[in-house]
Amino acid sequence: MRLLGLSPNLLRRLQKLPRLTLLAMLVLLNGCLDDGGSSDDDGLLSGQVTVSGIRGLSYQTASQTGVTNEAGEFRYLPGERLQLAVGDLVLATDVPADDLVTPLEFLADTRSRLQSPGTNEEGLRDHRMAEQSALQDDTLINLTRFLLALNWQETITEGETLDIRDRVIEQLNTALARLDLTIDFTVEPADFEAAGATLSPANRLLAEICFYPEDDLRCSAPPTQAEIDNAPARPIEVDDRDPDVLYREDLISRRERIESAVRNLEQFDEERAEIYLTQQLELATRTYANRYYLDSEAAAHAASDTGIHSVRIRKIGGEPELASLEAVSLRTSDVAVHSFDWQSATVEYFVTGEAGGESDLLVNFRPEGDYRWLKKQLRVLVR
Repeated sequence: MRLLGLSPNLLRRLQKLPRLTLLAMLVLLNGCLDDGGSSDDDGLLSGQVTVSGIRGLSYQTASQTGVTNEAGEFRYLPGERLQLAVGDLVLATDVPADDLVTPLEFLADTRSRLQSPGTNEEGLRDHRMAEQSALQDDTLINLTRFLLALNWQETITEGETLDIRDRVIEQLNTALARLDLTIDFTVEPADFEAAGATLSPANRLLAEICFYPEDDLRCSAPPTQAEIDNAPARPIEVDDRDPDVLYREDLISRRERIESAVRNLEQFDEERAEIYLTQQLELATRTYANRYYLDSEAAAHAASDTGIHSVRIRKIGGEPELASLEAVSLRTSDVAVHSFDWQSATVEYFVTGEAGGESDLLVNFRPEGDYRWLKKQLRVLVR
């Protein structure tokens, strides 16, 4: 849980520090945080929707109700389930509340897929294959596209918080009350983004939202064709034009400007949604991995050394509490794995080669309560 370690935002800042400074910070943090972390006096914990955050989502648990803040954070008690909505439109229900919730956790089907990791080229279990499989879910993609479309800025920089502003939510709720069809995220993506004469409910909703200040010209109603037809043509000579008159050409230009400001889901296609989700998943893996480290990143042993050596996984601010652990040597002719134990978070190994040899030990583990497999590396030199 988030308060059992460090927040994703703090971890991202730590990654930018020089290595020696980062190690010193880890030591200090390890001393400052107790084994169980901290929480409010009432036991509330803090969670976040995506690593980069989604601001403006309404959330509800058995004990808490609120709106995600500028970092996309919400509050919950251990073991609670989460409902997420944007305004009056419910996006997900019965989501396990945790320190980090990505859109893949919104849906029971995609959550289930995440529990079946694949095996990578090193022979280790890897959750990324399950994540990529989950990204093929149409409902997930539709949800993500809709969230991207509601961001205040049309373009989204990698790592930037999605900002669903109050003005957008107010307009969404007004349009939702008038909509005679429901927003169905489970339909085929082509139906979800339908345009033209058969405008999809989601696009009809977006058409009612102006992503500019209320007094911006682009938020006004476009001139009608009758108004355009009845307006005088603009005189060819500049001196003949009246600055107080809106000519036919002016009204056509105004209508085009207003209509071009209307968003639709074709601007936020499936590829864009997959890129966003993949970026968030990669950030999540790095965030979780940065909570853990090996008690040594390099070791050197004599070729004549017949002893069993060990390396242990550590966690910033607490004990690792692993659900599973595995390890391999990339060069067994020099160093071999003897054993590994998830309960003690320890890997044992021994030297098998001659002086001058070397190998990398890959320590792969899954923390308790999470589907992600995290990997650390120990460099072993044979002297």
